[in-house]
Amino acid sequence: MAFRIDDALVRGEIDNTIEGRTTGRLWLLGREEPVVLDLDGDCWRDLAGAKLLFENPEPKAEATGTALDPVQNGVTGDITASRKARVSTVGEEEIHTLHAAGQEIPYQWKHLLYIEWFSQANGRVLIESSSFRLTVSDPAWSMDEDAEQAQQLANLHAMRDFMSTIIRRRQGPAPATDQDGDDLDEYEWEERLKESDRLAEAYQEVLEKYMDDADAERKEAFVMGWDGLLDALAERDENDIPGLTEDMEFSSSWTPDEDETPEAQDDDRHPLQALAYEVALRSVDLVSRDGGPDTAAHCLVSNLLQVSAKLAGALNGCGSGYEPEAGFVLAVLKRCLNWLNEAMAACQALLDQETDPDQLQALTRLRQSVFEIRDGIVALRRELKQS
Repeated sequence: MAFRIDDALVRGEIDNTIEGRTTGRLWLLGREEPVVLDLDGDCWRDLAGAKLLFENPEPKAEATGTALDPVQNGVTGDITASRKARVSTVGEEEIHTLHAAGQEIPYQWKHLLYIEWFSQANGRVLIESSSFRLTVSDPAWSMDEDAEQAQQLANLHAMRDFMSTIIRRRQGPAPATDQDGDDLDEYEWEERLKESDRLAEAYQEVLEKYMDDADAERKEAFVMGWDGLLDALAERDENDIPGLTEDMEFSSSWTPDEDETPEAQDDDRHPLQALAYEVALRSVDLVSRDGGPDTAAHCLVSNLLQVSAKLAGALNGCGSGYEPEAGFVLAVLKRCLNWLNEAMAACQALLDQETDPDQLQALTRLRQSVFEIRDGIVALRRELKQS
């Protein structure tokens, strides 16, 4: 998955003064010589034509960048300093204290440095930080809005190509069962579950990248290769479905109402996965994971994201040529039940320590939604076993 080098980075430079080419050098802990970047493509408009110098004020001694190839050849991904992120205004120790007391953790919006490229040697490499010190030169050339959109589209294609190498879907029809109609054996199912794991891991990485994007649903579908879902989204847009006005952003949590037309409900996402996806995003907005992986909040969010990703791999055909069989789906659904049980326990722990009435109400609704997903999985397993 993404090769992240934020902590090991001491300082670096990105040079896009030659149009169509981005070069740079990165000084990393554990290396005497800088890593050299030689990439096809441009930065976003805020950095296009310019030279960017950046410095990490607090590189972490335990981090190391020795695994990164010394010369990074490839193509640019999204390179910009114009993104914004919500960043805590207190230290880690105070975050733990506030979280334990059930108090809100203060945040402020900061610009985020986001440097992404796709390397022939290391795959997707990412630098993402709001604390680096930045210096940007005057641009040697300027990029207009159309050129920026073209570059961002090229970045989407690069992300899609990278994800296709991670997922490695089988080509052609799935192998058939034996002549007596018996289920596939353990080893064959293990291969299928490995494919599901790859799909789930890829989907989770895509979720993290595009979760806050106004057009997240389309971008996620495109880079995952879910072309059937893209067609359904386009049809939804053309049909001007009630409740989706021209000035509304496309929401990843949108699902059709029961009384909408059959055409409007022609979505390749399984309703159960759509619900799991919406609930996972809601949990991200509702709780803070700054307390670390051992906290109830982190457990809740990570398990719900896992369920959403696994259901995407098991239930979403989306015209990819991968149509899972009943035995495979049953195996994945069983795993999801375990993660949902962990999520419900974490949600209950948060409810037990929460004192704010509004947060209590929101957590209660979230727990009810988790139960709905669990009930849906139980019902689907029952249906598949009877078929």
